[in-house]
Amino acid sequence: MKTVLLSLREAGGVDAVAYGLRLLREGAIIALPTDTVYGLAADPFNEEAVQKLFSVKARRAKIAIPLLLADMVQLDMVVSAVPMAARRLMAVMWPGALTIVLLARPILPAKLLAGGDTVAVRLPDAPVVRQLAHEMGRPLAVTSANRAGLPPAQSAGEVISQLGGRIPLLLDGGPAKGGAPSTIVDLSGSEVKFLRPGPISWEAIRQLLSDPNPVKPEPQKTDH
Repeated sequence: MKTVLLSLREAGGVDAVAYGLRLLREGAIIALPTDTVYGLAADPFNEEAVQKLFSVKARRAKIAIPLLLADMVQLDMVVSAVPMAARRLMAVMWPGALTIVLLARPILPAKLLAGGDTVAVRLPDAPVVRQLAHEMGRPLAVTSANRAGLPPAQSAGEVISQLGGRIPLLLDGGPAKGGAPSTIVDLSGSEVKFLRPGPISWEAIRQLLSDPNPVKPEPQKTDH
């Protein structure tokens, strides 16, 4: 298989995104930049596509695949309940690098959930990911673009070095903005469980959940 590399920085990346959308609808796997690291994306409701995600990465079947959302409407498509603690975090931390594990709707393929009853969801600060999810009419199943056991790819070049010839398309958006995978917190049960450290600290999450009046932080201003 030849991996086609298309730039998202040329002419707004319109043709590249359209081609990526076509491949996703056909059940293919594509690589693309997110707001954290580069990811591999697929249609989560296409079981063959989900299987390809596991195969391309050599990912163990017992590790579930997260979902990236286009908007909050898509959240209700895939989770059965959103506790108040999760809503507080979403209101402040989304869009952003926080993944939240919640109880999944039974319509999601068992392979995607690794046989469990929960799903990890995130609203990314990544316009291309959200555009593709919007056009698909469903969230995208997205996992970091790397072979199992290797570091997540931070650039198109790193994707090619690990996965070239294993995927049909790589959307090149330049260096990854975040540099590290998202923080993961599990709110599917009665207790808060911190599963993976990331850009958002556990202390910040603890403080937010204990603050009776959380306020969404203002975007930081930078000089250009």
